[in-house]
Amino acid sequence: MIGAASPVLTIRTARRDDIPTLNDLIARSARGLSHGYYNAAETETAIRKVFGVDSRLIEDGTYYCITNGDGQPVACGGWSRRATLFGGDQAGGRTDRLLSPATEAARIRAFFVAPECARQGVGRMLLNHCIAAASAEGFTALALMATLPGVPFYARHGFVAGEEQLFDHDGVTLRFVPMRRPIGE
Repeated sequence: MIGAASPVLTIRTARRDDIPTLNDLIARSARGLSHGYYNAAETETAIRKVFGVDSRLIEDGTYYCITNGDGQPVACGGWSRRATLFGGDQAGGRTDRLLSPATEAARIRAFFVAPECARQGVGRMLLNHCIAAASAEGFTALALMATLPGVPFYARHGFVAGEEQLFDHDGVTLRFVPMRRPIGE
């Protein structure tokens, strides 16, 4: 729990040397918060094939971690000015094409919260930070590919769900939901 031992939360830009710790946090978050949405095989496949840090976001300075009072990461996530919608370094189908803020939506990317910190405002803190940063660069809309447990969170923050997307990895079908919202609503 955030409360008793480490009440101070700090958001900072993630660094390359954070990647192993953040990938561990991502796996722990996926395993702890996916119950009821994904079965064990789906969760493990997503961790191996999709979930993870996109090091391009770290290079761009648009991936963040939230640390507790002890300096331990309790959440990570970011936004992107690039066309890739989702997936860590291990995922395929990535592009570095820069988006046009005038006509395209900035991407919200790879949000994961430590299970013991879920539903305590940490994700909201991270999302608000990303929205402000994307807005400062002229973007007027946001797009993302939500995990099933992420859909209710994003819906509470004004994102509208599109049609569920299916992705097959090694015979395991993973379900994700594209979502969008304008900035400023």
